Amino acid sequence: MAFDFKKEYKEFYMPAAKPSIVTVPPMNYIAVRGQGDPNQGDGEYKSAIGLLYGIAFTIKMSKMGDHRIEGYFDFVVPPLEGFWWQDGITGIDYAHKERFRWISVIRLPDFVTREDFDWAAEEAARKKKMDFSGAEFFRYDEGLCVQCMHIGAYDDEPATLELMHRYMAEQRYALDITDQRLHHEIYLSDARKVAPEKLKTVIRHPIRPR
Repeated sequence: MAFDFKKEYKEFYMPAAKPSIVTVPPMNYIAVRGQGDPNQGDGEYKSAIGLLYGIAFTIKMSKMGDHRIEGYFDFVVPPLEGFWWQDGITGIDYAHKERFRWISVIRLPDFVTREDFDWAAEEAARKKKMDFSGAEFFRYDEGLCVQCMHIGAYDDEPATLELMHRYMAEQRYALDITDQRLHHEIYLSDARKVAPEKLKTVIRHPIRPR
């Protein structure tokens, strides 16, 4: 049976719909950086998703080809995630999506090295006849965070963030969003197939003790 990160690490992918404190270990990702409204049909975000999944599935299906990755085990491709910010403000202004800057990511299994990533990017480019140079091997140490499962439309996230920040303060923590520690979302639903009011999104904010 393929290894499923969501099932094996429920504390990171399946939190309750109420805030909690979690310490997230360093993880490796496929990453594509960009800017602009993610809802724009022909924008950078849509192109980034294609690059991410192109490399993720090349790594997953390497078992079918001649290239052997040391330590490989079959796995379910982890969910799409995103780190988001807007220049000049702390947090997110949902009224101005055109100002979004983002790093869109998919988690890599620990057995994938930078060399394996480079091979997968080249292999995906060869097979799909696309430019994958915009994708990078990205390591992120998220550390101490407050998180919550948000159920509903993305535009309704401020209400969940308010709950998270209130809980954080009650537990004597302070928000610690910086240039290096970012607003983080993990998308557990396919927005093309799931009604907005039923979307499941893990929201995570970095914090520090007060």
